[in-house]
Amino acid sequence: MSGESITLGELERDALTEIVNIGVSRAASSLRKMIGDQVLLSVPSIEVVSQRRAARLISEREITDLVAVRQDFSGPFSGRALLIFPETNSLELVHAVTGGEVAIEDLVEMESEALCETGNIILNACLATMANMLKRSLTMTLPEVLRGSSASLFDVTAETSEKSLVLFLYIDFAVRSRDIRGYIAMIMDLPSLEILKDLLDEFIARVVGDDA
Repeated sequence: MSGESITLGELERDALTEIVNIGVSRAASSLRKMIGDQVLLSVPSIEVVSQRRAARLISEREITDLVAVRQDFSGPFSGRALLIFPETNSLELVHAVTGGEVAIEDLVEMESEALCETGNIILNACLATMANMLKRSLTMTLPEVLRGSSASLFDVTAETSEKSLVLFLYIDFAVRSRDIRGYIAMIMDLPSLEILKDLLDEFIARVVGDDA
Protein backbone atom coordinates (compact mmCIF):
# COMPACT_ATOMS: atom_id res chain seq x y z
CA MET A 1 0.00 0.00 0.00
CA SER A 2 1.30 3.46 -0.75
CA GLY A 3 1.48 6.20 1.84
CA GLU A 4 -1.30 8.20 0.25
CA SER A 5 -3.72 5.24 0.11
CA ILE A 6 -5.89 6.33 3.02
CA THR A 7 -7.71 9.62 2.88
CA LEU A 8 -10.16 11.18 5.24
CA GLY A 9 -13.45 12.19 3.66
CA GLU A 10 -14.65 15.75 4.06
CA LEU A 11 -16.99 14.87 6.96
CA GLU A 12 -14.26 12.85 8.71
CA ARG A 13 -11.77 15.69 8.32
CA ASP A 14 -14.31 18.23 9.62
CA ALA A 15 -15.15 15.98 12.59
CA LEU A 16 -11.48 15.47 13.43
CA THR A 17 -10.72 19.20 13.08
CA GLU A 18 -13.61 19.97 15.44
CA ILE A 19 -12.48 17.35 17.97
CA VAL A 20 -8.86 18.56 17.90
CA ASN A 21 -9.93 22.19 18.25
CA ILE A 22 -11.94 21.27 21.37
CA GLY A 23 -8.76 19.58 22.66
CA VAL A 24 -6.52 22.57 21.98
CA SER A 25 -9.04 25.01 23.47
CA ARG A 26 -8.90 22.88 26.66
CA ALA A 27 -5.11 23.03 26.46
CA ALA A 28 -5.29 26.82 26.04
CA SER A 29 -7.44 27.05 29.15
CA SER A 30 -4.90 24.96 31.15
CA LEU A 31 -2.00 27.07 29.84
CA ARG A 32 -3.88 30.25 30.68
CA LYS A 33 -4.13 29.10 34.32
CA MET A 34 -0.44 28.21 34.35
CA ILE A 35 0.72 31.46 32.72
CA GLY A 36 -1.94 33.78 34.10
CA ASP A 37 -2.40 35.40 30.71
CA GLN A 38 -4.41 34.99 27.53
CA VAL A 39 -3.49 32.01 25.38
CA LEU A 40 -5.08 31.53 21.97
CA LEU A 41 -4.74 28.19 20.23
CA SER A 42 -6.41 26.88 17.12
CA VAL A 43 -5.87 24.17 14.53
CA PRO A 44 -6.97 25.58 11.18
CA SER A 45 -6.19 22.54 9.04
CA ILE A 46 -5.48 18.82 9.13
CA GLU A 47 -3.85 16.71 6.45
CA VAL A 48 -2.95 13.03 6.17
CA VAL A 49 0.46 12.76 4.50
CA SER A 50 3.46 10.44 4.36
CA GLN A 51 6.31 10.96 6.85
CA ARG A 52 8.51 12.21 4.02
CA ARG A 53 5.88 14.75 2.92
CA ALA A 54 5.32 15.91 6.54
CA ALA A 55 9.06 16.54 6.91
CA ARG A 56 9.06 18.45 3.62
CA LEU A 57 6.02 20.57 4.61
CA ILE A 58 7.90 21.80 7.68
CA SER A 59 11.30 22.21 6.02
CA GLU A 60 9.70 24.36 3.30
CA ARG A 61 8.41 26.73 5.99
CA GLU A 62 11.17 26.69 8.60
CA ILE A 63 14.82 27.45 8.01
CA THR A 64 16.00 26.93 11.60
CA ASP A 65 16.41 23.68 13.47
CA LEU A 66 13.33 22.37 15.22
CA VAL A 67 12.44 21.51 18.78
CA ALA A 68 9.76 18.91 19.45
CA VAL A 69 8.03 17.36 22.43
CA ARG A 70 7.30 13.68 21.79
CA GLN A 71 4.77 11.44 23.49
CA ASP A 72 3.81 7.97 22.32
CA PHE A 73 0.21 6.86 22.67
CA SER A 74 -1.42 3.44 22.58
CA GLY A 75 -4.96 2.09 22.68
CA PRO A 76 -7.38 1.14 19.90
CA PHE A 77 -5.14 3.25 17.66
CA SER A 78 -1.53 3.99 18.54
CA GLY A 79 1.37 6.07 17.35
CA ARG A 80 3.68 8.93 18.23
CA ALA A 81 2.57 12.51 18.85
CA LEU A 82 4.95 15.42 18.27
CA LEU A 83 4.47 19.07 19.14
CA ILE A 84 6.96 20.89 16.93
CA PHE A 85 8.28 24.46 17.06
CA PRO A 86 11.03 26.24 15.13
CA GLU A 87 13.92 26.66 17.59
CA THR A 88 13.55 30.46 17.67
CA ASN A 89 9.86 30.10 18.55
CA SER A 90 10.56 27.62 21.33
CA LEU A 91 12.59 30.17 23.32
CA GLU A 92 9.84 32.74 22.69
CA LEU A 93 7.36 30.23 24.08
CA VAL A 94 9.45 29.52 27.17
CA HIS A 95 9.91 33.27 27.67
CA ALA A 96 6.12 33.70 27.51
CA VAL A 97 5.38 30.69 29.73
CA THR A 98 7.84 31.88 32.40
CA GLY A 99 6.31 35.34 32.42
CA GLY A 100 9.16 37.04 30.60
CA GLU A 101 10.98 37.54 33.91
CA VAL A 102 13.82 35.09 33.36
CA ALA A 103 17.13 36.19 31.88
CA ILE A 104 17.80 34.77 28.42
CA GLU A 105 20.88 32.82 29.62
CA ASP A 106 18.77 31.09 32.30
CA LEU A 107 16.03 30.37 29.79
CA VAL A 108 18.09 27.75 28.01
CA GLU A 109 18.34 25.68 31.20
CA MET A 110 14.61 25.96 31.80
CA GLU A 111 13.70 25.38 28.18
CA SER A 112 13.42 21.58 28.21
CA GLU A 113 11.36 21.52 31.38
CA ALA A 114 9.00 24.29 30.22
CA LEU A 115 8.64 22.70 26.78
CA CYS A 116 7.89 19.28 28.29
CA GLU A 117 5.21 20.81 30.49
CA THR A 118 3.67 22.81 27.63
CA GLY A 119 3.86 19.86 25.23
CA ASN A 120 2.35 17.54 27.80
CA ILE A 121 -0.60 19.90 28.33
CA ILE A 122 -1.27 20.36 24.60
CA LEU A 123 -0.71 16.77 23.42
CA ASN A 124 -2.58 15.27 26.38
CA ALA A 125 -5.53 17.59 25.85
CA CYS A 126 -5.70 16.73 22.13
CA LEU A 127 -5.38 12.99 22.57
CA ALA A 128 -7.58 12.75 25.68
CA THR A 129 -10.30 14.75 23.90
CA MET A 130 -10.02 12.55 20.80
CA ALA A 131 -10.25 9.40 22.93
CA ASN A 132 -13.13 10.74 25.00
CA MET A 133 -15.22 11.92 22.04
CA LEU A 134 -14.55 8.69 20.15
CA LYS A 135 -15.54 6.75 23.33
CA ARG A 136 -12.18 5.02 23.72
CA SER A 137 -9.19 5.41 26.02
CA LEU A 138 -5.51 5.98 25.24
CA THR A 139 -2.38 5.57 27.34
CA MET A 140 0.45 8.08 26.91
CA THR A 141 4.15 7.96 27.72
CA LEU A 142 5.98 10.77 29.52
CA PRO A 143 7.05 13.68 27.29
CA GLU A 144 10.61 14.02 25.99
CA VAL A 145 12.25 16.86 24.10
CA LEU A 146 13.86 16.18 20.71
CA ARG A 147 15.91 18.54 18.56
CA GLY A 148 16.99 18.41 14.95
CA SER A 149 15.83 18.73 11.37
CA SER A 150 12.34 17.81 10.20
CA ALA A 151 13.78 14.69 8.52
CA SER A 152 15.29 13.49 11.83
CA LEU A 153 12.10 14.23 13.80
CA PHE A 154 10.07 12.18 11.36
CA ASP A 155 12.72 9.42 11.11
CA VAL A 156 12.97 9.96 7.35
CA THR A 157 15.74 7.86 5.82
CA ALA A 158 16.25 6.30 2.41
CA GLU A 159 14.52 3.19 3.80
CA THR A 160 11.53 5.02 5.32
CA SER A 161 8.50 2.95 4.47
CA GLU A 162 5.38 4.66 3.20
CA LYS A 163 3.31 2.56 5.62
CA SER A 164 3.53 5.15 8.37
CA LEU A 165 1.39 8.18 7.81
CA VAL A 166 1.20 11.49 9.60
CA LEU A 167 -1.88 13.35 10.75
CA PHE A 168 -0.39 16.77 10.23
CA LEU A 169 -1.96 19.71 12.07
CA TYR A 170 -0.92 23.34 11.84
CA ILE A 171 -1.34 25.31 15.07
CA ASP A 172 -1.82 29.02 15.46
CA PHE A 173 -0.54 29.85 18.91
CA ALA A 174 -0.57 33.25 20.59
CA VAL A 175 0.74 33.75 24.12
CA ARG A 176 1.04 37.16 25.80
CA SER A 177 0.43 38.75 22.40
CA ARG A 178 3.39 36.90 20.91
CA ASP A 179 2.60 34.93 17.77
CA ILE A 180 4.18 31.52 18.01
CA ARG A 181 3.53 29.04 15.26
CA GLY A 182 3.89 25.33 15.63
CA TYR A 183 2.72 21.98 14.39
CA ILE A 184 1.21 18.87 15.88
CA ALA A 185 2.04 15.65 14.08
CA MET A 186 0.62 12.25 14.95
CA ILE A 187 2.53 9.46 13.25
CA MET A 188 0.42 6.33 12.83
CA ASP A 189 0.62 3.18 10.75
CA LEU A 190 -2.12 2.31 8.27
CA PRO A 191 -4.04 -0.09 10.58
CA SER A 192 -4.20 2.64 13.28
CA LEU A 193 -5.41 5.23 10.78
CA GLU A 194 -8.04 2.80 9.45
CA ILE A 195 -9.30 2.32 13.03
CA LEU A 196 -9.32 6.09 13.61
CA LYS A 197 -11.30 6.54 10.37
CA ASP A 198 -13.86 3.94 11.52
CA LEU A 199 -14.16 5.62 14.95
CA LEU A 200 -14.69 9.00 13.26
CA ASP A 201 -17.48 7.44 11.15
CA GLU A 202 -19.11 6.12 14.37
CA PHE A 203 -18.77 9.59 15.94
CA ILE A 204 -20.37 11.24 12.87
CA ALA A 205 -23.24 8.72 12.93
CA ARG A 206 -23.84 9.49 16.64
CA VAL A 207 -23.81 13.26 16.04
CA VAL A 208 -26.11 12.99 13.00
CA GLY A 209 -28.37 10.65 14.98
CA ASP A 210 -28.55 13.13 17.87
CA ASP A 211 -29.35 15.97 15.46
CA ALA A 212 -32.01 14.06 13.56
